Amino acid sequence: MPIKNRFAEMHSDITAWRRHLHAHPELMFDVHETAKFVEDKLRSFGVDEITTGIGKTGVVGVIKGRGTSDRVIGLRADMDALPIIEATGLDYASTVPGKMHACGHDGHTAMLLGAAQYLAETRNFDGTVVLIFQPAEEGGGGGREMVKDGLMDRWNIQEVYGMHNMPGFPTGTFAIRPGPLLASADEFTIRVVGKGGHAANPHEAIDPNLAAAHVIVALQSIASRNANPLSSVVVTVGALHSDSHVSNVIPQATTMKGTVRALDEDVRAMAQKRVQDIATATAQAYGCVAEVDYVVGYPVTVNAAENTEYAIAAARAVAGDVAENIPPVMAAEDFAFMLNARPGAYILVGNGDGAMVHHPEYNFDDEAIPAGCSWFAEIVEQRLRA
Repeated sequence: MPIKNRFAEMHSDITAWRRHLHAHPELMFDVHETAKFVEDKLRSFGVDEITTGIGKTGVVGVIKGRGTSDRVIGLRADMDALPIIEATGLDYASTVPGKMHACGHDGHTAMLLGAAQYLAETRNFDGTVVLIFQPAEEGGGGGREMVKDGLMDRWNIQEVYGMHNMPGFPTGTFAIRPGPLLASADEFTIRVVGKGGHAANPHEAIDPNLAAAHVIVALQSIASRNANPLSSVVVTVGALHSDSHVSNVIPQATTMKGTVRALDEDVRAMAQKRVQDIATATAQAYGCVAEVDYVVGYPVTVNAAENTEYAIAAARAVAGDVAENIPPVMAAEDFAFMLNARPGAYILVGNGDGAMVHHPEYNFDDEAIPAGCSWFAEIVEQRLRA
């Protein structure tokens, strides 16, 4: 079964919704206008129930099928944008300076809205669909907040599915793997404190820059010497700055910020301990003190094996061949919190050869809309077969 005809008919409307959202990006939990747009659309579709304010600014819609089954499936899309200055030059580019839909959440929201309209019209399923529109995926943990707010228990969700676009894959194709698909994401800040002084008299100072440089090098031993070579772990220092900004001053302190990514929770825990130990001991070896602030973020996104098969079957019905067992991706996703609460699966839909996500020239490919909508609808009609 190919793309559903109804989505071909709706394509221009859904594209217009997507481009409206693209032009009006909002960040983190401050997605009030986006949530209102979603709420208004769901109301116009005639969904059975709409609840706002879940996980602070999330929206939940409910559509009941034709039968009497008590089975419930959740479908999730994220709504927030990124603090990036857009450089696409599109006629529907961001109208909000410094904010941009650079990850395609506008496309995810539009596709789930399209699926919602179709499911509310046809109701060709036996059970209940819960539509989850989530805020704050980009670092705020909106998925965690919705789960903490009772999302799964309040609506008796039994399995949950999500989708993300993927540049580099042909538009409208699908890719997935069982088990770990996306990495965990933790962050650290290390402040190395020494003793400031004149650059011409280093012996009278304690140089935190020197100590910080050795901390950065030593952190790379976590992947090369502490983790099993068959495991995956990434430790990246992405920012480094000292208290001084001139060439002839040894600063009092130097601060670095970084991220740790892993595909296994045991490896993740090991890396957290090693960051603390390495920073503390290395700084001490150079006469400095390391102050470490380690923030545990998103867990590993793990697809349940059985639900992955369901996701693949729906994708095959829509697009034919599916790229199965793709290599894991070291990016992170807070849909992981929902998958930790209920079995389910997360699938990637191709976005073509454009810029990668989080790039100022990125743009969601509207030609992927019919495939994405069809997949959302197909997973419902297969799992809740009438």
